[in-house]
Amino acid sequence: MARPFDVSAVEKKWQARWRDEGTYEVDNDDERERFYALCMYPYPSGAAHQGHIRNYTFGDLVVRYQTMHGKAVLSPFGFDSFGLPAENAAIKAGSHPRLFTDARMAELKASVQRLGAVFDWRREVYSHDPAYMKWAQTIFLKFLEAGLAYRALAPVNWCPGCATVLANEQVNADGTCDRSGDLVERRNLEQWFFKITDYAEELLHDVDDLEWPERVKTMQRNWIGRSEGVEFDLPLTADPNRSLRVFTTRPDTGFGVTYAVVAPEHPMLEDLVTEEQREQVEQLVDRARSTSELERTASSDAGAGLEKRGAFTGSYVTNPFSAQPVPVYVADYVLGTYGTGAIMAVPAEDERDFALARAYGLPVVRTVAPPADHGEGPYAGEGPHINSDFMNGMSVTTAKEAATAFLVTNAGGARKVNYRLRDWLVSRQRFWGCPIPVVYCDDDGIVPVPLDQLPVLAPDDVVMDKSGQSPLATHEGFRNTTCPSCGRPARREADTMDTFTDSSWYFLRYADPFTPGVAFDPVQAAKWMPVDQYIGGIEHAILHLLYARFYLKALIDIGLAPGLPREPFKRLFTQGMIRLDGSKMSKSKGNLIAPEKYYDTVGADGLRLFHLFVGPPADDVDWTAQTEDIIEGCARFIDRLYRLAHYDECFFHDAATSEDEEVRREVHRTIAKVTAGMENWSYNTAVAALMELLNTLSRWARRPEGAHRATLDESLDLMLRLLAPMAPHITAELWEERHPGEASVHAMSWPLADPLLVAHASVVMVVQINGKVRARLDVSPDVTEDAAAAAALGAPEIVALLAGGVPQRVVARPPRLVNIIL
Repeated sequence: MARPFDVSAVEKKWQARWRDEGTYEVDNDDERERFYALCMYPYPSGAAHQGHIRNYTFGDLVVRYQTMHGKAVLSPFGFDSFGLPAENAAIKAGSHPRLFTDARMAELKASVQRLGAVFDWRREVYSHDPAYMKWAQTIFLKFLEAGLAYRALAPVNWCPGCATVLANEQVNADGTCDRSGDLVERRNLEQWFFKITDYAEELLHDVDDLEWPERVKTMQRNWIGRSEGVEFDLPLTADPNRSLRVFTTRPDTGFGVTYAVVAPEHPMLEDLVTEEQREQVEQLVDRARSTSELERTASSDAGAGLEKRGAFTGSYVTNPFSAQPVPVYVADYVLGTYGTGAIMAVPAEDERDFALARAYGLPVVRTVAPPADHGEGPYAGEGPHINSDFMNGMSVTTAKEAATAFLVTNAGGARKVNYRLRDWLVSRQRFWGCPIPVVYCDDDGIVPVPLDQLPVLAPDDVVMDKSGQSPLATHEGFRNTTCPSCGRPARREADTMDTFTDSSWYFLRYADPFTPGVAFDPVQAAKWMPVDQYIGGIEHAILHLLYARFYLKALIDIGLAPGLPREPFKRLFTQGMIRLDGSKMSKSKGNLIAPEKYYDTVGADGLRLFHLFVGPPADDVDWTAQTEDIIEGCARFIDRLYRLAHYDECFFHDAATSEDEEVRREVHRTIAKVTAGMENWSYNTAVAALMELLNTLSRWARRPEGAHRATLDESLDLMLRLLAPMAPHITAELWEERHPGEASVHAMSWPLADPLLVAHASVVMVVQINGKVRARLDVSPDVTEDAAAAAALGAPEIVALLAGGVPQRVVARPPRLVNIIL
């Protein structure tokens, strides 16, 4: 499409000026009100795609908008540059991951800069920078010193495709790896963990006060999974001196316990299994080892195939409520990492307990009376207790207290709070990550690398393959070292840290990358923290966001971040994804639409306006055949504005008229609409309002009778200021043409709507009789209900239709509607 100006030249001109003049660089001693705007730093998979463009358009709009409100806005950028994709790509290409990563970083950076997104590039952070790695390793050692990092033998999730361990959060509900799609296996390995569970209660409590989408907060609450209940003993029937310790959140259902269940990992399982049952139990345990915890506990699988997911051990325990023996089963839906790894089974109140009872012909005893229309299945709701001896007739709440007291007295019971959250497994058996800075000495055990020897850097001459062993493990030059404590031969840790450790504190480094000798100066970081507006995808609701919250709390507690707020992100916005052919746009799926094809045609401004206009920012967007038309429509809007700003086909008159004054009113109503859209993440309505305003101005200025020149100039200037955060290049260009030698439009203040101009002199109120429109009246915008009703009943058309009749009711909804009901 032909354009009235050189799009590429204009955009490159302004991008260079913002960069060279440091327009959006801010110093930590800036005395203006501070605002920290941050988009989640990206993994450098290559040039930007439309998902990146959408994200950074929203972020850049926030930066420019808040700057126009007179604030010093911190807008940094960097790269989450460690990770498996770069390593796997390097394996295929026979190159080093660093070379691959550096090239992809350059591509993505160039794409983002061509978008016109502005950042303080002096603060750039990337994970594989040795300067950043030094402080990442320092934090690890401080966690180790504080007891927040530890090494333990544990069953872990092993992805054969990625050849590394995965955290629980990185395993999909169907048991596959969230990156490779391979079926995840369970293995026992010595691994490093962070004690995030020490912060479970604080993480759960503090999330309530965050200005985050409720959906995200709910996901975090569910992942932390707080459960209040009771631990108590089920004595072994064959040996009452030994007990199976169980945890339950429903002690009131104790008379309904008809069997007990232990996890396949339970330490007592070997003692519980009789020879007659050993073969089937071992088969179940083997199956459980190859199944992820998420798959084992997925609610969608409740009751599915329980005859294959459970096995009788051959042993019995005594129910302390009924004093009757009940069989002990092993089942994969019970986890060894939750509670005690054993439960009392109440099939009348739990779906999976019910399914296993049905599969094995076990009794089902109701302890809470269900509603009369409830079927035969389990019921976990409210109701009076039945079949429960001393608890009969009690409500669930009252019975819980009574049952707890009984267990404390008769079964070694103790109140207990458990969490679904597990400690964060941070070991990864890969090369392209930050090495864990410890050595292993035969005499001194685990020894931290001295701080003055950091960073520990991986060698470049490693053999990277998917053997399942860390590439560093076979590199003798890296592994062989001396013990910092005794000087004897020692071995370096071969694992690297989970890359989520890097993204858990990068926002602190952004706040102060300048102070030498520290990861960041807490005094300087405190000037910006918490992040005022964080922007990123909903896919990070659990992993990154939970880990970052834990990191900041832990850093404060161990003395590395004194004086900082305990939550990193004050407000969170999760933008919708871009879908192509029904799938999220991503490099791994090969369904990308690159922005470069648009930069030289519709321009960055046109592409930005499309992403702002196409729909609510939180909604997903499908890239379809009609998308091109919408993008071109946004470019045509810019062209129409350009021509109007050059007075193409415009006519003028000297004295302002009532029509000119009404245009001023419309401009100020648009200011109010656009401001509301900016504040409420309704960018699509803000763009729509500006498009409507351009239509109004174009029709008015091109009438034969013309427009008042001063009113048009005022209107155009206000429109350019409103549009500046959305389409920064063309607004800067037009402003410079209209105001040569003056400050840029981006240095102007955000327009304020004049309330007197926004208010309508009158509005049209519809009058209905029994829902049908019978009259329209001009009324004051602030008309009261009584006055609106009186005006409607006094209207000549309505008086004639009523013919003396008395309405049954008059419903007034001023100033827009009155409905008379006969």
